[in-house]
Amino acid sequence: MRAYIDSDILIWHLRGDIQALKFLKKIRNDKEYELCTGALQRAEVVFFMREEEKQDTLLFLTMFETIPVDQQVVDLAAEMYRKWNPGYGVDINDAFLAATAILKGGVIYTKNKKHYPMPEIRVYKAW
Repeated sequence: MRAYIDSDILIWHLRGDIQALKFLKKIRNDKEYELCTGALQRAEVVFFMREEEKQDTLLFLTMFETIPVDQQVVDLAAEMYRKWNPGYGVDINDAFLAATAILKGGVIYTKNKKHYPMPEIRVYKAW
């Protein structure tokens, strides 16, 4: 099963957070899961990395399969954004990850479950 790791966890790990490291080690060692991230979550990390962080960041990201965005994901993400942004503040990146999880299968791990109020996905708080 795919375990989509949200960008907040990736960023906490890259900042040296010990809880993020422990969580990622635990889930990596769990044979039930294939570590993945969404295309926009990867973008959130690589767009804002500093030049001196580039080598370590890109090496770290090799642990995760980045699931590409296709037309179906875009269309569903747009629907989810329109539905969930007004009342819940779901942003575009969260809508894309939710749509990816629905269409490609899997669960989402995040630090902020309120970004994913959609009842059709399984979302777990990482720690």
